[in-house]
Amino acid sequence: MSRVLVAYATKLSSTRDVAEAIGEELRAAGHEVDVRLVGEVRQIDYDAVILGSALYAATWLSEANRFVARHVAALQALPVWLFSSGPLDSRLAASNPPITRHAAEATAPIGARGHHTFGGRLAPDAPLSPQVMATHAIGDFRNWAAMRAWARSIAAELAELNRPGQ
Repeated sequence: MSRVLVAYATKLSSTRDVAEAIGEELRAAGHEVDVRLVGEVRQIDYDAVILGSALYAATWLSEANRFVARHVAALQALPVWLFSSGPLDSRLAASNPPITRHAAEATAPIGARGHHTFGGRLAPDAPLSPQVMATHAIGDFRNWAAMRAWARSIAAELAELNRPGQ
């Protein structure tokens, strides 16, 4: 099976939880998986990468964009999937909106195989400004079943890529 890096950028830990759930599904399918903050990754010596970031104002976190710029050559040589975490609206999150323009521009050089947008989470005690807290929906809008299904689809693609003659 494949050695997979699930790298993520997070501000309030919600995206870490998504990355860990994806990693669990890949491990259950027999893959060797490391789940790491993007800033902890020094080199990419994996067979595949799943890269995700929290969304704030429709943009990926700067750490995720720096990760792409720093590792672009390695990422171009591997199968890569992307995910965004952030909509604070169940209906919007369920619709799997396309990658945002900003994130698409930042990740275009990679040639990713796919992208999925998952809902986010905003806790009532989040360390954010009162203005942000007053203008955003508080709650957990993450769909765990959708995350796990997406991870299983990637695991199946990886298994197919590992078949002899592929």
